[in-house]
Amino acid sequence: MCRRILIVEDDQFISDMVNESLTKEGFEVTAAFNGEEALETLKIQTYDVILLDLMLPKIDGMECLRIIRSKSMVPVLIMSAKDEDVDKALGLGFGADDYISKPFSMLELLARIKATIRRETHYMSSRASEEKKENKSKIVKIGDLSIDMDGFAVKKLDREINLTAKEFNILKIFISNPSHVYTKSQLYKAVWQDDYHGDENVINVHIRRLREKIEDDPSHPTYIKTLWGIGYKLGDL
Repeated sequence: MCRRILIVEDDQFISDMVNESLTKEGFEVTAAFNGEEALETLKIQTYDVILLDLMLPKIDGMECLRIIRSKSMVPVLIMSAKDEDVDKALGLGFGADDYISKPFSMLELLARIKATIRRETHYMSSRASEEKKENKSKIVKIGDLSIDMDGFAVKKLDREINLTAKEFNILKIFISNPSHVYTKSQLYKAVWQDDYHGDENVINVHIRRLREKIEDDPSHPTYIKTLWGIGYKLGDL
C-alpha cells in the first residue's frame, strides 16, 4: 500500500528536496506552501503523515496544527528552524507526534516518518483487534482512575478522559509495571518504538499533558511521580 504524505513547507528548496527523496522511497507526496493551502488540501484527501513547518504564511503552523487536531488524529511531524523549547512544547501540546529541527538529514527524517507509520499501524491494529473482543476488557482501578487496558479507555470518577494514543500508552506502561522507575530514554523507546534522540522535550510535554488530564493538581502529581535526575514512576496510591 502506497503511503500518502503531505509536506507543508513554504521554502521551495526544502519542499522539493523532501518531496524528491520521499517519492524515491515509494511515498505518494503532496506539497502545500502555506497553512491555508494545507487545510484546503486536507478537505479533499487523507494522509498517513503530515510534515508541518511552523513558520508558514497565511495561517501559521501552530494554528494549522490546532485546526488539524480538532478534526483528525493523523500523525503530524513538526519540522522547523525555530528550535526554542517553547516552540516544541507548544507544538507537541497541540498534539504533534514528533519534532525535527532544521537543518536535518533526509536519513533522519525518513527514519522518523517510518517510525511514525509503524507506531500508527500498530496502534490501529491493536484497536481493531480489541474491538472484536466482547466483555473481555481488563479494567484496572488506581485511585479515582479506571483504566480499560484492552479497550484504550480511561475514566476518572465515571467521567471519560480523552487521551491520545501516546498518552494512553505512557499511562499503560506505568500501570503494567507499578514499581518500575522509567528513564526518559526507556519511555521513548517503549512508546515511540524508536531510538531515543536525546530530545527531552518530547517526553516532558507528553508527561505534562497526561498529568493535566488525570491529576487533580498537575503541579503536585500523585499518579505519575518524578524522581529528579532519574525519571518517572507510578505513585503509591
